[in-house]
Amino acid sequence: MSQAISNRTAVGTTVLISVVIFIFLIWLLYLHEPVSSEAGLDVGFLPPLNALLNTLSALCLIAGYATIRKKNRELHKKLMLSALGFSTAFLVSYLIYHTFHGDTPFLGEGWIRPVYFFILISHVVLSAVMLPLILITLYFALSGKLTLHPKVARYTLPFWLYVSITGVVVYLMLHQFSGP
Repeated sequence: MSQAISNRTAVGTTVLISVVIFIFLIWLLYLHEPVSSEAGLDVGFLPPLNALLNTLSALCLIAGYATIRKKNRELHKKLMLSALGFSTAFLVSYLIYHTFHGDTPFLGEGWIRPVYFFILISHVVLSAVMLPLILITLYFALSGKLTLHPKVARYTLPFWLYVSITGVVVYLMLHQFSGP
């Protein structure tokens, strides 16, 4: 009974933290005015860095999945923690970029515009779902609840992989259609 309460508490806390983070991101992106350029901080290098971090996270996820299929738990753990580290570094970099730069408008026209927004909206929605799933999956793994871990990881992996890959796609599309 106490283990069920412990799991429920961990999941509830994780969801609460995720909701707070998501609300903060909504505020940062849509309600917050970027810090003026007078701050003297050039953050133009962060979008390609973010794409690299997403790419590295995706590669670690794929390799982590492959290693657990081969029953190599130790390498799987290292790869998944590396994916988490890359995704965390991405989130910090993303927050810094949007604090100082703000949003980058998509200037593409024609058929590419709805394609871009479909990818972007699915990316944002699934990133909101992905965060609590990652934290819950991590909790089950690190707390030794190895029967629950793969049950949640079955959903976490495809969402996390999709969000990592579409983050790179969004960057490439913005870079291609953002003008000079």
